[in-house]
Order: sequence, then structure tokens, then C-alpha cells
Amino acid sequence: MSAAADQALLSLSTPAGLADPYPVYATLREETPVFRSEVFGGWVLSRFADCQAVLADGETFRVLDAQWRDRHTPGWRENPAMVLLADLLPWKNPPEHTRERRLLVRDFTVRRVRELEPAVRRATDRVLDGFADATADGTAAEFVGTVLYPLGMAVIGDLVGVPETDHDRLRRLTDLIGKQVQPAMPVDLRAEVDAAAVEFRAYFTELIARRRAEPRADLTSALLARPTAEVELMSEEEVLNSLLVLFGGGYETTAGALGNGVHALLTHPDQFALLAGDPGLAAGAAEEMLRWDGAAQMSQRVAAGPAVLDGREIPADDVVVLLAGAANRDPARFADPDRFDITREGGRGLFFGHGLHLCLGAALARLEMAVLLEQLGKRFPTLRIEGDVVRRPNPALRGMAALPLTR
Repeated sequence: MSAAADQALLSLSTPAGLADPYPVYATLREETPVFRSEVFGGWVLSRFADCQAVLADGETFRVLDAQWRDRHTPGWRENPAMVLLADLLPWKNPPEHTRERRLLVRDFTVRRVRELEPAVRRATDRVLDGFADATADGTAAEFVGTVLYPLGMAVIGDLVGVPETDHDRLRRLTDLIGKQVQPAMPVDLRAEVDAAAVEFRAYFTELIARRRAEPRADLTSALLARPTAEVELMSEEEVLNSLLVLFGGGYETTAGALGNGVHALLTHPDQFALLAGDPGLAAGAAEEMLRWDGAAQMSQRVAAGPAVLDGREIPADDVVVLLAGAANRDPARFADPDRFDITREGGRGLFFGHGLHLCLGAALARLEMAVLLEQLGKRFPTLRIEGDVVRRPNPALRGMAALPLTR
């Protein structure tokens, strides 16, 4: 049975699997919801309850940190991209994770996100003005490059303090580094991915030096602020790693989710008509997009000691792969889960994770998505797909490479 399940996993990287992985997920949930995969080198989980339980238990199931990699993947430190990721908050366990997250949350607060709303609205208006100009003659414009990435870059760049002139460069680097989390990354990409990681780290090291010399009203300067009796100082390495994870993760998954979500809206015209008629549905539409076809489809944990999942014994140090995309379509958690419904009620999916590693940028991503959807419905009620849609060739980080739209 596990051999058949592994074949199903391999099919996720085929054109059909990239276009629609959800039939494969349904088969896994129904037939082998917990199995040992040779393809992924660990246990694969596809049900909502199992995935949520693993994410909630940060003591039993830990992230694959540097110590685990030292024991199980000797030589990994020779790859700068792997070293870069291992230094970041999502790949750290307590107590390091506890300290760094506490210090970062101190400055990346809900209040700070609320204060960003005017800037998010200005950036949204600006990119949609550009889309309107590009489609004024009735031709199609590529929505991902014209709207989604420029918007995500503008929002996170404004927060962190990255100038617009550097956005294209950093997008290229983060796109390459993102291939590190792709299952079975092609060997011929290794040198390019590692070079991107070195350049990405060097860029933010230089940004920190500039802000230390000349502070500004951005998050980088706030993280470098001198300590007081009540405020602990972050080390320069901790500041650097915080910026890397916020910038690298702060636009990529949001742009991916928005691309998938806008595609869902336009292939379900009744739902887009609902949104256009009532912009107040934008926040709910964003939540349904994240559940129905989110960008982050997979994550990993490792068993800190012997554990049991669905009656299966999981040895210590074994990897557990969580298929969030499958969990978010689980009929045991969501009624009629394959129906796209922007008025859906009944709880959130696992797009932003759960437990200790719940995404720090969730509130900002939700704000960005809701504002864009609200304005799309108002400004372009006849928006439609015009041309060939192209998916990114990465089943773990699902998104659009090309989404040509016209109005």
C-alpha cells in the first residue's frame, strides 16, 4: 500500500498534479492517511486532526533543526542555502525559538500591523492603477508580475525598510532559495540556490549596518534599538535572521495564496460576483482561499522520542511530513470541502500553521489579501482570465507563474 501511496506522491510533481493535487490528497486521506514514505523519507500525514495534533505538540514533534541535521544529514553545512534556512526561526526549537520569537513579537505587534493599513491601501491602489493602465486597451496583463509580487514586495519592503529599487533583485533571490524546500530539488540547481543564499544574507547584513549608522522608522531600526531596563537586546545575528525570515516569508506565500485564490474566484464566477457585490466579504474570501488552495502545501516535523500516530509507532528522530493542502480539504473537518465558498463558516485551515510555530506574519498577510480582494471587486467587477495559466513547478510551495487577466 505504501508503494502505491509513494507513486501518488510522485504524481504531485507532474503537470496534472501541479494543476490539481487535491484528488491525490483525497486518495491518501481515504486509503493511507498515515504511512512511511520512501519518496519523502518519513511519515506522511494527510488528515486535518493528525496534522493539527502534530503541530500543537511542540515537545513531541519538533522542527528539523541544525542539531537534527548534524546527526542525520552529514555535510549539509556545506550548502549555504540549507545553513541559511536552519538559522531562521521556523527551523529552531525551544529554548532558542522561545527567546527569538518573544523578542521579535515585541516589535512586530498587532498594533504595528494595524498601523500599516494605510500603506497597504496605498500600495494596493498603486499596483491596481498599473494593472488598469496595462489592460486599458482590452488586452490581458500578467497579474502575478503586475500586481501580486509588486504588492507583496511593497508591503514587506515598507515594513523592513528595503527600497523599491532592490525589489526585483530580492525577488529573484528568494525565488531561488525557495527551491531549497522543494521535494527532491534538482541537483543542477544546487550551486545557483546556494549562491542566492549567500547574496541574500549579505544584502541584509549591509542593510543592518546602514540602519545602525542611520536609523529610520522601520522594523530593522526598531530591532536594533538600544535596550532599556525592561527591553532585552537582540544580537546582530538574531536581528539578521529575523529580517531574513520576515522578508523571505513575508511576500512569497502571500503572493502564492493570492494568485491561487484569484484564480479560484475567476473560475467560480458566482463567487466573484458575490465579492464584487459585497466588498465586506473580502476577509472571508481570503480565509477560504487559504483553505481551498493555499501556497504552503507541506511542512515537516521530527519525533523527539518514540510516538504513536493513528496506531502506528513512530521511532525517535523519524521525520513526519504534514500535507496541509490535504488537511484543509478534509471532509471530517470541513463540510463539502471541495466546494469553494467565500461565505463559508466553521473555522480556519492550517495555512499559517498551528502551535509554537504559528506564522508571525499571519495578520499582515490577511490584511494584505483582504484589501486587495476588496479593491478587485470594486474596481474590476468584470475581471476574467484571458490566456494560459502556468503553475510554478513546486508542489510544496504552490503558486502561479503566470495568470493573464483582462477586464
